[in-house]
Amino acid sequence: MKSNKLLGITILSDNKTIILEKIIKYIGSPKGFFHIVSLNPENLVITQENEEFKKVVETAQIKIVDGIGTVLAGRLLNLSLERLTGVDLMDNLINLVANMRLRVMLIGGKPNLALDLSKCYEDKYPEAKFLGLEGIKDIKSPKIEEEKAIFSIVTDYKPHVVFISFGSPDQELWLARHSSKFSGIVVMGVGGAFDYLSGRISRAPRLFQKIGIEWFYRLISQPWRWKRQLRLLKFIKLVLEQKWTKN
Repeated sequence: MKSNKLLGITILSDNKTIILEKIIKYIGSPKGFFHIVSLNPENLVITQENEEFKKVVETAQIKIVDGIGTVLAGRLLNLSLERLTGVDLMDNLINLVANMRLRVMLIGGKPNLALDLSKCYEDKYPEAKFLGLEGIKDIKSPKIEEEKAIFSIVTDYKPHVVFISFGSPDQELWLARHSSKFSGIVVMGVGGAFDYLSGRISRAPRLFQKIGIEWFYRLISQPWRWKRQLRLLKFIKLVLEQKWTKN
């Protein structure tokens, strides 16, 4: 399988089918830590600023190309990248685990959000099992008792898949730091996916999704995100530097 390097991060040119096949294979024979991370322009810039995060991303078992900016950067650099958003992959995985009658945990998000979403999934997919909990109130300063409670539940519940909604890069760093507690489990940080999948926040219209400008819709509906979009300018600069260096 062809691999690409974007800002020093290795990305396999896997499509959704191949990614789901890898996940199914791991679930059938779970060994070690299996981490899925999303690559968008903001996260890729953070890998240049935070060495620990860069290592976490680089060593993740699955990297999905989430963000049209990442795809466009790939085209500019003649890299083979296929877009798959974190929300879409989570949705696909929920369907997958339902068909396989597996156990799923949802951790994080706003108060009661993971619990409410897990109940919705239980109603929709009664053949599978879902458990939701808030877990940690402040992921930047998690309390020892909060973490112990989560790890105890994970040990007892034995989930096959865990979705974490604490926001990047904190969710990925937290998972990697506690990788031994999640051995044998598919883990994925999903940012704000709980909000979209629960319907609390409307996802961009299909046209916006299709042409890859969901970020613009989110910016309009959540103006406070404008500071985060500043990283897009740095991303463009870094991509152009990689282009000029290669040439």
